[in-house]
Amino acid sequence: MNTTELLPAFEAVLFSGGEPLSIDRFSQVFGITPEEVVETMEELQKKLSGSGSGIALVRLENTYQLATKTEYAAYIKAMFDIKRRTPLSPAALEVLAVVAYNQPVTKAFIEQVRGVDCSGVVGTLIEKGLIEERGRLELPGKPLLYGTTKNFLRCFSLSDLTELPPLPEKEDAVGDIGEQMTIDGDSGQETE
Repeated sequence: MNTTELLPAFEAVLFSGGEPLSIDRFSQVFGITPEEVVETMEELQKKLSGSGSGIALVRLENTYQLATKTEYAAYIKAMFDIKRRTPLSPAALEVLAVVAYNQPVTKAFIEQVRGVDCSGVVGTLIEKGLIEERGRLELPGKPLLYGTTKNFLRCFSLSDLTELPPLPEKEDAVGDIGEQMTIDGDSGQETE
């Protein structure tokens, strides 16, 4: 392959990698010398900078990575701030409650409690900084364990997990904890 044929392939690999990729790795994958990798990367860098693209090729020591151009940082920040500020869905609140009350937990445990796949919801909660990986369970496959973060405490105005409201005592209780608490109109006290 010549440099022109390699450009789109290099761009695709860099895009799909999402992290810095080494010159040696490109050399192995494409069966070319490290010098040819550098030459192709220089061509790709020229192509991206001359095309009016919002993407730039960045070299970090002996690795390359695609990155957004700095002049678009304000738009990117605004986009991710909007995404972070979106309210949590009922499914996300359910997963968050399972994690908060039972941590550390595996995704399989969460799915067993909820009865549905929760991969996307767990990813969203990690992205929002409300839960995090807490290690691995010593079982076959070593599943990840999840727990809440300091950001979770801050978002829900809790100083620690002991301030979580108590779980309902009835096994057949259904619904949100907040819905299970009612105010007694005569005494003004909460009752279950």
